[in-house]
Amino acid sequence: QVQLVESGGGLVQAGGSLRLDCAAAGRTFSSYTMGWFRQAPGKEREFVAVIDWSTFTTDYADSVKGRFTISRDNAKNTVYLQMNSLKPEDTAVYYCAGMRRPYSSSSRYSSSYTYWGQGTQVTVSS
Repeated sequence: QVQLVESGGGLVQAGGSLRLDCAAAGRTFSSYTMGWFRQAPGKEREFVAVIDWSTFTTDYADSVKGRFTISRDNAKNTVYLQMNSLKPEDTAVYYCAGMRRPYSSSSRYSSSYTYWGQGTQVTVSS
């Protein structure tokens, strides 16, 4: 069992940066592949990034590639999402999620994940 709590959201101007943290409670965090998803008003939840639990392999949505970086510190039970060059279209509630499986192509699907945080709001003004 893993409990996830996101933090770090807020209001930022276009072109700015934010870092989201996802703290996990649970002694098996290092065994979980961790992902970030986002959901804008009136839209479906979409994949943002994922990091494998052991190889640290990463994957990104095309819309954020080159601007966002996912990383993790298993000693701190935390996964991070560094967001640079933010755009108004990045505005959404951001969720972290965990699954006890290695990274694969299915890691881009929200249905693959077992555990979810409550979400943190990111608003990018133009």
